Amino acid sequence: MVELAIKIIDKNQNVKLQNTGENEVTLIYTSEYVRGDIIRIESSVKNLHVILQVDDALGPAFVYVAGDVNYNVPFGDKRISYSPKVFCGSKHYLYARVATRDEIKAYRNLALNVADQPGETDCYPHAAANVETRGEAVFAARNAIDGVVANTSHGEWPFQSWGINRQDDATIMIDFGRRIVADRIILYTRADFPHDNWWTQVTLSFSDGSCIDWQLKKSHKPHLLNFEKKIITWVRLSNLIKSDDPSPFPALSQIEVYGTVFEEVQAVQIR
Repeated sequence: MVELAIKIIDKNQNVKLQNTGENEVTLIYTSEYVRGDIIRIESSVKNLHVILQVDDALGPAFVYVAGDVNYNVPFGDKRISYSPKVFCGSKHYLYARVATRDEIKAYRNLALNVADQPGETDCYPHAAANVETRGEAVFAARNAIDGVVANTSHGEWPFQSWGINRQDDATIMIDFGRRIVADRIILYTRADFPHDNWWTQVTLSFSDGSCIDWQLKKSHKPHLLNFEKKIITWVRLSNLIKSDDPSPFPALSQIEVYGTVFEEVQAVQIR
């Protein structure tokens, strides 16, 4: 059995509300969030696959947690890259449970994490980049793995994206936190034409030392790449070659990495 806990903690580290459970836990928080509030998910077992929901409007995240998860409730400008329904009001349903063995083994998009956040984390997959346009939340790396593929505009939700601030050496890495077996990648490049430029070629670098140069076309449709199965822990997108279009603004709306988990670190049958 795994003991899970969900806690609402204020900026002074005081616990405002909490609940615990074996293998799964719910928490109903009936107050409005205030600046500095943190949602903490604790587990008696580390290196664990968990179905996690920090807000009912955000939806569930299938994540791999290497330690306790501290989720900072966003406010101000950081909120505009989320649906306006997220973290609003005075009634919130939070949930966490240990993933089943069948769920862990399933072929799926292993880059998807609606609960990803900037900075250091023990919650994977995690997106990190060497640049984010003006440091704004609507252009943060996490937007590239949040599951929102709308790409025909830019700015606030649902058109948040990873913006490169016109930087030629821009790069983004998706860290899976453990070994996976991947064989397909899908890119949704931002396509707010004529405001946007687009990439004619990008390079995919993998933790196993291999690389793939990928030719792209100007399109709002998803770009699909199939390749031989690779056992990896991360993938990096770099060498982003712009077209000769006069716009200086190429960007990435979403990256999806399909495959399976290489090995089960922890799996508890709860159903």
